[in-house]
Amino acid sequence: MGQLVSDVTEILDYKDAKKESKNQRQEILAQMAADRAEKTNLIKKVLATQRAKYGASGASASGITAGTVLRRLKSETAAPYSEKERNNLKKLKQTKAKRPNLLRSILSRFDDLVG
Repeated sequence: MGQLVSDVTEILDYKDAKKESKNQRQEILAQMAADRAEKTNLIKKVLATQRAKYGASGASASGITAGTVLRRLKSETAAPYSEKERNNLKKLKQTKAKRPNLLRSILSRFDDLVG
Protein backbone atom coordinates (compact mmCIF):
# COMPACT_ATOMS: atom_id res chain seq x y z
CA MET A 1 0.00 0.00 0.00
CA GLY A 2 2.89 2.34 0.77
CA GLN A 3 4.23 1.92 -2.76
CA LEU A 4 0.89 2.92 -4.26
CA VAL A 5 0.76 6.05 -2.13
CA SER A 6 4.34 6.84 -3.15
CA ASP A 7 3.51 6.45 -6.86
CA VAL A 8 0.38 8.61 -6.62
CA THR A 9 2.33 11.26 -4.73
CA GLU A 10 5.02 11.18 -7.40
CA ILE A 11 2.42 11.70 -10.14
CA LEU A 12 0.80 14.60 -8.28
CA ASP A 13 4.19 16.18 -7.65
CA TYR A 14 4.94 15.86 -11.37
CA LYS A 15 1.71 17.66 -12.25
CA ASP A 16 2.57 20.49 -9.86
CA ALA A 17 6.12 20.71 -11.23
CA LYS A 18 4.74 20.76 -14.77
CA LYS A 19 2.40 23.66 -13.94
CA GLU A 20 5.23 25.54 -12.24
CA SER A 21 7.59 25.08 -15.18
CA LYS A 22 4.85 26.26 -17.56
CA ASN A 23 4.37 29.41 -15.45
CA GLN A 24 8.13 30.00 -15.41
CA ARG A 25 8.31 29.64 -19.20
CA GLN A 26 5.46 32.13 -19.63
CA GLU A 27 7.20 34.63 -17.33
CA ILE A 28 10.47 34.25 -19.25
CA LEU A 29 8.71 34.69 -22.61
CA ALA A 30 6.90 37.78 -21.32
CA GLN A 31 10.22 39.20 -20.12
CA MET A 32 11.79 38.51 -23.51
CA ALA A 33 8.93 40.30 -25.28
CA ALA A 34 9.28 43.28 -22.94
CA ASP A 35 13.03 43.37 -23.58
CA ARG A 36 12.48 43.35 -27.35
CA ALA A 37 10.01 46.22 -27.11
CA GLU A 38 12.36 48.17 -24.84
CA LYS A 39 15.27 47.56 -27.23
CA THR A 40 13.22 48.74 -30.21
CA ASN A 41 12.16 51.90 -28.39
CA LEU A 42 15.73 52.59 -27.31
CA ILE A 43 17.01 52.20 -30.87
CA LYS A 44 14.33 54.58 -32.16
CA LYS A 45 15.21 57.11 -29.47
CA VAL A 46 18.96 56.90 -30.13
CA LEU A 47 18.38 57.18 -33.88
CA ALA A 48 16.19 60.27 -33.42
CA THR A 49 18.82 61.82 -31.14
CA GLN A 50 21.53 61.07 -33.69
CA ARG A 51 19.49 62.63 -36.49
CA ALA A 52 18.90 65.73 -34.38
CA LYS A 53 22.63 66.04 -33.63
CA TYR A 54 23.53 65.72 -37.31
CA GLY A 55 20.87 68.24 -38.26
CA ALA A 56 21.88 70.72 -35.57
CA SER A 57 25.55 70.55 -36.47
CA GLY A 58 24.80 71.10 -40.13
CA ALA A 59 26.47 67.85 -41.16
CA SER A 60 25.61 66.76 -44.62
CA ALA A 61 24.56 63.23 -45.36
CA SER A 62 27.14 62.80 -48.11
CA GLY A 63 29.29 59.78 -47.42
CA ILE A 64 27.06 58.59 -44.58
CA THR A 65 24.18 56.33 -45.45
CA ALA A 66 21.20 55.88 -43.20
CA GLY A 67 21.73 52.12 -43.27
CA THR A 68 25.28 52.45 -41.95
CA VAL A 69 24.21 54.72 -39.11
CA LEU A 70 21.27 52.49 -38.27
CA ARG A 71 23.41 49.32 -38.18
CA ARG A 72 25.96 51.00 -35.89
CA LEU A 73 23.29 52.28 -33.54
CA LYS A 74 21.56 48.90 -33.45
CA SER A 75 24.78 47.12 -32.60
CA GLU A 76 25.64 49.62 -29.86
CA THR A 77 22.24 49.55 -28.20
CA ALA A 78 21.42 45.88 -28.75
CA ALA A 79 24.47 44.37 -27.02
CA PRO A 80 23.03 44.23 -23.47
CA TYR A 81 19.71 42.92 -24.77
CA SER A 82 21.29 40.11 -26.78
CA GLU A 83 23.04 38.91 -23.61
CA LYS A 84 19.72 39.01 -21.75
CA GLU A 85 18.09 37.03 -24.54
CA ARG A 86 20.81 34.36 -24.43
CA ASN A 87 20.34 34.04 -20.67
CA ASN A 88 16.56 33.81 -21.03
CA LEU A 89 16.90 31.11 -23.69
CA LYS A 90 19.12 29.11 -21.33
CA LYS A 91 16.49 29.49 -18.61
CA LEU A 92 13.79 28.29 -21.01
CA LYS A 93 15.76 25.15 -21.76
CA GLN A 94 16.25 24.46 -18.06
CA THR A 95 12.59 24.79 -17.07
CA LYS A 96 11.36 21.29 -17.54
CA ALA A 97 9.46 19.04 -15.17
CA LYS A 98 10.93 15.58 -14.62
CA ARG A 99 8.41 12.95 -15.70
CA PRO A 100 8.09 10.02 -13.29
CA ASN A 101 8.83 6.57 -14.69
CA LEU A 102 6.43 4.30 -12.84
CA LEU A 103 7.42 1.17 -14.77
CA ARG A 104 11.05 1.57 -13.73
CA SER A 105 9.91 2.21 -10.16
CA ILE A 106 7.81 -0.97 -10.11
CA LEU A 107 10.55 -3.07 -11.72
CA SER A 108 13.11 -1.88 -9.19
CA ARG A 109 10.83 -3.18 -6.41
CA PHE A 110 9.48 -6.20 -8.30
CA ASP A 111 10.97 -8.76 -5.90
CA ASP A 112 9.46 -6.96 -2.91
CA LEU A 113 6.06 -6.73 -4.60
CA VAL A 114 5.92 -10.40 -5.66
CA GLY A 115 7.25 -11.43 -2.36
